[in-house]
Amino acid sequence: MSDVLFYLGLDDTDAPEGMCTTWLGTLLAQTLQKSGMRVLESRLVRLNPTIPYKTRGNAAICLQIKGDPAYAFMVACEMVSSHAVLSCQNTHPGIVVSLRKPPSDFYLKAVTDICSIEEAKRIISEYALYHQEYKLGRGLIGATAAICSEFSDFTWEFLAYRKRDRFLVPRIFDADSFFLSEELTSPKTWDTWDYDEARPVCIPHSPDPVLYGIRGDSPFSVAHAASVINSEPYDLFHIWKTNQGTDAHLVLFTGDNLHEGVSYFMKGTVLEDPVTKEGGHVSFRLQVESSTILCMAFEPTKKFRDYVRLLRKGDVILAAGSFLRDTLNLEKFFLYSAEPYAIKKVPVCPVCNKRMTSAGSGKGYKCRSCGHRERTYENEYQDRAISQGWYEVPPGSRRHLSRPLKRGFVSPDL
Repeated sequence: MSDVLFYLGLDDTDAPEGMCTTWLGTLLAQTLQKSGMRVLESRLVRLNPTIPYKTRGNAAICLQIKGDPAYAFMVACEMVSSHAVLSCQNTHPGIVVSLRKPPSDFYLKAVTDICSIEEAKRIISEYALYHQEYKLGRGLIGATAAICSEFSDFTWEFLAYRKRDRFLVPRIFDADSFFLSEELTSPKTWDTWDYDEARPVCIPHSPDPVLYGIRGDSPFSVAHAASVINSEPYDLFHIWKTNQGTDAHLVLFTGDNLHEGVSYFMKGTVLEDPVTKEGGHVSFRLQVESSTILCMAFEPTKKFRDYVRLLRKGDVILAAGSFLRDTLNLEKFFLYSAEPYAIKKVPVCPVCNKRMTSAGSGKGYKCRSCGHRERTYENEYQDRAISQGWYEVPPGSRRHLSRPLKRGFVSPDL
């Protein structure tokens, strides 16, 4: 089998202190191409962002290749053995090679829910030609999901990788060039620059092979944006087709039981004005059908919290976020209407034109000057500082899978 179409999935080779599965995938793709094989497609597949045992961004890769699957599998195994951070207690690589593409159901579960190694192995036993697990073999889940992946929506990422002798030293780059890149290519690219923080947000902080990553709507857009960047020379680069920026992780909450670690769209009514808690976190309760759900905008979401604070009791919103520890961690929300807000005021005496005072509990209001009485308060309507529409976290706080508003407004009528 030296000239057949096959799929190679790889996952869980990195660690918090270094390495990157996409770098290993790039190295593998280039090695196989040099041997005469053709890499027809490269996929960067983000999976459920709430998984507690993920090493960093929970990304697997899949290469669609025309060539010799046995040789490709051998090379992949050698690279994982040489480069994966096997010393890390949370790193458990997996490699899967298949001549057939399994059904996408497993991918859909892996990006929205939690899958087991046993589930992955059932698919492997039916579809895979070769597979290899290291340590606990948890990477088989991501590798299998990547091979199964079907994207109803997709974006692209240009990833530049550092020279190996620079993996552990600070990155050298001209920040202004990232600003210029965003200015020249937005909205066809996004999340390169954070305007509120005035800094690039596409550069990792960990000592791994990635120099920077540019995300956009086509291979041409991301390549154009990267051509503007002024930085230390990169050693390798690769353009990945990906489910990043698509909201693939979000499912519509239909009123059934909430599940820990699942990310939802949910439409509901704000039950109270949001409050700011210790640490700068902002919270409110949302009534969704028969469920009352605590929603939270955490301090790292920065300016987004200001929009959350402008919500008022009675507002109807579509909230999006991950359900963790009995709380919906907000990523964005849509406000359906921003009607003027009624504030209860002590009435003004129609005779004296003076503000009245309480006549006692349950007794209404009384004018001290003339004795005129009113039974109820009066409403004063104030215009809102927020309008109908979508509101999202800033680029530096956005999940890899979250769809940015720059990609266009999505109808909230799901």
